[in-house]
This record gives sequence, structure tokens and C-alpha cells, in this order.
Amino acid sequence: MEISALVTILLTGAAVITISMALDHILSAVIPLRSMYYVLRAPGVVVHECAHILGCFLTGAQVRHVVFFSYERGSVMYTRPALPFLGDVIIGTAPLFGIPLFLSLLALVFSTYLGCIFPVFPTTLQSVDAFVALGGEIISTLQVNLLIHFNGWFLLYLYLTISLVLSTAPSSQDMKNAAIGILLLLIAGILVIWSGFSQLVYLLDGGMFLLGIGCTLSLVYGSIALIISSPLILWYGYTRNS
Repeated sequence: MEISALVTILLTGAAVITISMALDHILSAVIPLRSMYYVLRAPGVVVHECAHILGCFLTGAQVRHVVFFSYERGSVMYTRPALPFLGDVIIGTAPLFGIPLFLSLLALVFSTYLGCIFPVFPTTLQSVDAFVALGGEIISTLQVNLLIHFNGWFLLYLYLTISLVLSTAPSSQDMKNAAIGILLLLIAGILVIWSGFSQLVYLLDGGMFLLGIGCTLSLVYGSIALIISSPLILWYGYTRNS
């Protein structure tokens, strides 16, 4: 594990959060009926809150109250986790890892049982060529399922993908809860890398590998949502400039 690899994972996570927040802002502005916007967001919000609940179970925090969906979106109230600092990080950022894994499960279900055709999406993106190849695979997936071999189930998959990507980014409260822990973990990671202590570096490699998979898959599905939503994004830009 090198510091450059750690920075790459963090930048990927930041890109995912930016895509999620930007899409949410744009779609909330261009969708004419507020009720349609809430219907679009509903599945993603439910999975987002379930990811927080799972984070609570993993860190020993007791869930006090759950709102899966409302006009103010969902929320989970919980006690302090048994793991100091790290617990808040896991709970606060759980959707960033849990939602892309759920999306991967959806792709598996839709391909295995509903006839949709998907490529094998990468778990790491470490070069410009990898990003270019990913873009080609996404466009090819849309062409195959919508034009060449039209599959109505694929429309449901697209709806769920956009909804889940919109809810991937941690909320401002989530980030506040996790901010100190994230900073401490970043500092600890850098110190571990500099120390060269093999066992600690091995543990860091394992943790960063899992986090990297979550961030990369989030970026993959975020890219899909961007391409699907491109007409609305262009319309948003046109209305703002006119």
C-alpha cells in the first residue's frame, strides 16, 4: 500500500459523492412534479437507511428510531457505537459501500433471472484507459438491452440504479458524525505506510481493498446514472442559461 493508492481511493470516494449530490440537485430541479421526484428517490433512501442500520449492528450501536422515507428523507437515530471513532465512520459512510454492493446484487438478479445483459464491471480503475473502457461498456450495455434486444425489465433496473445513486452520498449529518474518525484514520493510515510494519500494512491493504471496491463500484454506477440522465442534465443547463 502506497500513499498514492490511498489518495486515489479517497479521490474516487469524493468523485462518487460529487456525482450523487450533483445528480440529486439537478433532478430535483428539472422533474416537474415533486411527487415524481420523491418516487424516484424512494428506493434509494430506503436502502441508504438500511445501510446505516447495518453499520449500527456491526459497531454495537443500538438503533433507537428509524424513518425510512419522508419529505425530509430518511433518518436513523442510534446510541453511541461501541467502537470509538471507527464506529461513527462505519455508520456514517455505510451507504457509500453498501449501496454499490446492493447495485451489484441487482445486476446479478436482473442478469440471472430477468434476461438483462451486463458486462463484468471492474473493481478497480487505475488508468485513463480503464475509464474509457468503462464508458464503452456502459454505452454497449444500454444499446444491447434497449435497442438490440429490448428488455422491459432493464427499464426497472435503470430506475433503481438512478434512485440508488442519488442516495449514495452520505448526508451532511453523516459526514459531521464521521469527520473526526475519517481524519484520524487517514492520519493512522499514512503513519502505518511510513512505518513499514508488515502486519499493519497487510491489514491496511485489506481494508483499503474493500473500500476501494466500494468506491469504484459507486463510480461505475454513478457513471451509468450520469449517462442515463444526460438529457435532463442538458435541459437543466439550457434552462439555467436561457
